[in-house]
Amino acid sequence: MKISPSILAADMLDLKTTLRAMDASAIDFIHMDVMDGHFVPQLSFGERITELAAQHTKIPLDVHLMVDQPELEVPKYFKLKPHNITFHLEATNFPVRLAREIKSAGILPGIALNPGTSVSLLENVLDEIGMVLIMSVEPGFYGQKFLDLALPKIEQLKKMIGSRDILIEADGGIGEGNIGRLARAGVDIVVAGSSCFAPPDSPSDRARALKSAALNG
Repeated sequence: MKISPSILAADMLDLKTTLRAMDASAIDFIHMDVMDGHFVPQLSFGERITELAAQHTKIPLDVHLMVDQPELEVPKYFKLKPHNITFHLEATNFPVRLAREIKSAGILPGIALNPGTSVSLLENVLDEIGMVLIMSVEPGFYGQKFLDLALPKIEQLKKMIGSRDILIEADGGIGEGNIGRLARAGVDIVVAGSSCFAPPDSPSDRARALKSAALNG
């Protein structure tokens, strides 16, 4: 299990210090929640903060665009060379074209699904992507409880993927108490918000605890 702490849950006023303190041996990715205030009600940050993050860490960035018309935003992130750029299937009419554009930039294309969106809608785009992000809460609302309906979706998605080289990521309401269930269902990467930024422990120590719980839970 890989851990991708959501930087939105960190102290954004001291982002540089937070990033520099992250241990790459424990933290696999840094999750960047980009919200436009339209696709989701909240407004977070855009490419400038993401670029700042890229300048202060060598940990790969996991960019999650919660924006309308992601085809207009995606190219802004190419120069940052993140590990992946993930957009919402619900936000675009051109998922295949957009996935191919991301891939042509040498970046892993990902598609995110809201809790109410069926994984069956991915059937015709699976060959174009390298990651699927299953939202286990409604996007854009911080601090929600994990939605159990995500688990059968993940299991169904795992079967659909078959032998394809596609990562499954889960995001929302995940902690030591349920990460083991996600691991058993087939999740490869977990986005951790408050469960990774819980003083007095460091994010790196919290990530190690989550990985241990994934193995033993």
